[in-house]
Amino acid sequence: MGRITIRDFHDDDLDAVVRLWWEAQSSAEPPVYSLAEVTASCREDHAVVAVRDERVVAAAVGRAAHAQGWIVFFGILEDARSENVSGALFDALERKMASIGLSTLSVLMPEGSRVDLLTSNGFQMRHSLRYLERQMPVQRREIDLLKDVGGRILPRHLWEQVAGMRREKLLLEERLVAPLAQPDLADRYGVVPPHAVMLFGPPGTGKTTFAKAVASRLDWPFVEVFPSRLGDGKSSMAASLRDVFERIGELEHGVVFIDEVEEIASQRSDPPTPTQGVTNELLKIVADFRDREGMLLVCATNFIRGLDTAFLRHGRFDYVLPIGLPDAEAREAIWRRYVPHSVAAGIDFADLVVRSEGLTPADIEYAARRASQEALVRALRADPAEGKRAPDAPTELATEDYVAALSVTRATVSEEQQATFLEDIDTIARL
Repeated sequence: MGRITIRDFHDDDLDAVVRLWWEAQSSAEPPVYSLAEVTASCREDHAVVAVRDERVVAAAVGRAAHAQGWIVFFGILEDARSENVSGALFDALERKMASIGLSTLSVLMPEGSRVDLLTSNGFQMRHSLRYLERQMPVQRREIDLLKDVGGRILPRHLWEQVAGMRREKLLLEERLVAPLAQPDLADRYGVVPPHAVMLFGPPGTGKTTFAKAVASRLDWPFVEVFPSRLGDGKSSMAASLRDVFERIGELEHGVVFIDEVEEIASQRSDPPTPTQGVTNELLKIVADFRDREGMLLVCATNFIRGLDTAFLRHGRFDYVLPIGLPDAEAREAIWRRYVPHSVAAGIDFADLVVRSEGLTPADIEYAARRASQEALVRALRADPAEGKRAPDAPTELATEDYVAALSVTRATVSEEQQATFLEDIDTIARL
């Protein structure tokens, strides 16, 4: 049996490192880092191997984060453990990484692992530490693609920020989020995860907000397709739509959102309208989505009666869900979002909630911002030279200011539109 030598990692060693990782994976001490992370660090960071008779018997792989070095993988065959190969490997990796100015070299081990190979080579145990991790929603290979299709990763917790609207949130949680986030549980009960859903309701009721909240809740990229931007003069709207969805289809996961879908899904007629081709293409895309895992198409419309009847047939959209005006709890949350914290204690929110019934979130935001602007104008007029409120100027923002702003705020949704929406819930909604 030949002598063991230590050398730098070569590309030809990758298969051997993979075998070492798989052996460790099936042992009582599985690796902390994934195989993809280990192989990436072999190629791009720092790695050394121990070789006997041209056969790799051990490997150590590291990466650096500022002045902190991390061993992302250490594997050694059983027949090489008795020859202090570990010490030589750690020393070689340390020398290799020292040139980049590291102050410490650290390693994470599964609970219950043997640590004698580490402690005997100068590593010290740090107690009362916990390791936590979370998966990135988009892998590196998808970042450029996501930018290309105009997608983005939304902040977490958008779901929790949608206050009130309990009925709508419960529907979305039970029908969309749970089956997609817990496919094994859905399969247990014979539930097929949804692939396409239609949201409908009066304008300004928060359909886009709910679509984004679903993406945030799933921790999936959010891609919005704008009907008004389809077609560049070189290709038709239908071809442009097909091209966009072909590129989106390369993502592993995603919530794809089309707002005001009635622009490209209106009733087809004879003779054909200029948009009939794109309507046909969208119907094909919806059908294709039903064969895709890990993707959800969300369409939204203010005028569901204007959609082509083919869109609302069973087998196209899994659910047709209504999104209506904000309830009392939601209206209070919206008011509190826009009323400055410095004056909130003196505001009668209960009164504002009652007075803003029938308004959309955008209407309430307008009234709140108008009240703030009027208060600023009063302060400036009281002392125009300095822009400060004079001692005898009107008091700071009060409930009366918001009531005054509400008195000149036009409701986006008329009583007739609200009545039509309620009828559509009875005749069109599919929950």
